[in-house]
Amino acid sequence: MVRRISSGSPFEHKIGFSRAVVDGDMVYVSGTTGYDYATMQMPEDARAQARNAFATIARVLEEAGAGLADVVCARYYIADMAHYDAMVAVAGDVFGDIRPAATMVVCGLTTPEMKLEIEVTARIGARNS
Repeated sequence: MVRRISSGSPFEHKIGFSRAVVDGDMVYVSGTTGYDYATMQMPEDARAQARNAFATIARVLEEAGAGLADVVCARYYIADMAHYDAMVAVAGDVFGDIRPAATMVVCGLTTPEMKLEIEVTARIGARNS
């Protein structure tokens, strides 16, 4: 059975996507930017955006029955190489001991204030493997 999880972002309904989809023991988390969905504010700082994105990801993984330690793949999208150090610092703090497969791409994002986007795939129980 497939289960869809929302983070409460108004973009999910507007664009037509789920923040996460759980299919069996797999959890697919959509690209997540640095919005604070409680305030709908986007910090100017790339490091703060990365922390917000990981906080949103952690919340939806928990709702799915998983956690950051269950992430098996991460994809990082940065709007400019100037954001690389901030993204790497936060990702290293979060995944330093977990070490999922990962890719980082420099690309355009949908609005000018977005400096990064993070997408992950997790397997419920992967931390115990």
